[in-house]
Amino acid sequence: MVINIGFDIPVPEKECHDKKCPFHSGLSVRGRMQRVKVVSTGMINSAVVQREFRRFNKKYERYTKSISKYHVHLPECIEVNNGDEVIMVECRKLSKTVSHVIIGRVPK
Repeated sequence: MVINIGFDIPVPEKECHDKKCPFHSGLSVRGRMQRVKVVSTGMINSAVVQREFRRFNKKYERYTKSISKYHVHLPECIEVNNGDEVIMVECRKLSKTVSHVIIGRVPK
């Protein structure tokens, strides 16, 4: 059973039985979609991603580069490796540090 999550993302071809998968279970997603880079996939069903953004510094009147790291849930039906660009979206709190889920890969 595949659920429409409300974003224009192709549904993964691989089937999974993950209770925290937005495509194959009842996990609802909300908020902003963000393109992020995968840093580590060493955890079970989770990954660490980083988002780079520019912030304006008023004192020096310049932009500085900043990085934020997030812990995200990685469903079984999505295959990613370190260095891949993925799309993450906010969901309900899944654990102490995880409140985002990966919903797809960005093609190279």
